Amino acid sequence: MSFAQPPATPARRALFRAPIWLYRLGLGGLLGDRLVLLTHRGRTTGEARQAVLEVVGGNDATGTVLVASGYGPRSQWFRNIRQEPRVLFQVGDRRRRGTATVLSPEESGRALAHYAQRRPGTAMALVRGLGHEVDGGPESFERVGADPENGVPVVRLAPADPPPTPYPDLSAR
Repeated sequence: MSFAQPPATPARRALFRAPIWLYRLGLGGLLGDRLVLLTHRGRTTGEARQAVLEVVGGNDATGTVLVASGYGPRSQWFRNIRQEPRVLFQVGDRRRRGTATVLSPEESGRALAHYAQRRPGTAMALVRGLGHEVDGGPESFERVGADPENGVPVVRLAPADPPPTPYPDLSAR
C-alpha cells in the first residue's frame, strides 16, 4: 500500500486520525515517545487543527522534537506551521507550548539519515511507502531529506520553556 497521496476515503482518513482520539482521551502515554500530537492553527480559518506525526529525533534535555513531513511541503499541517509557527505538541503525557521551525534541506537530510540509522526498518518502510526510492544506506535517506522540491522536510518543535532538570543546578553554589 502506498501513502504517496493523503488518504482519500472517509474510512482511511478515520484510520489515520485514530491516534488523535487516543490523545484526546488522555491515553497519549500508550503511544510512547515515537509519536507526537501536533496542535497548530489553520492558515485560513485560524482554528485549531491536529495531526499525529512520527518522531524522527529530538533531545530529551531540551524537550525538542523532530518530525518529518511525509507528504512534503504539500502537507496541510506543514503549510499551516509555515504560516503560524506557534504550536502545542504532546509526546506521551508531556504537553508543551513551542515553536515549529522548518530545517534547511541539508539539516533535514542529516536528520532523516540519522533516523534511518536508529530505526532502519521503520525508516525504510516509511520512505518507500511515501513513494521514494532508497537503498537502505544513510546517503539515500539524506538525499530524500535534502530534496527541497520532492523530498521529506524535517521540522523542529522546540518548547517555549525547556523542561525542568531532574536535579538542581549545583554549579551556582
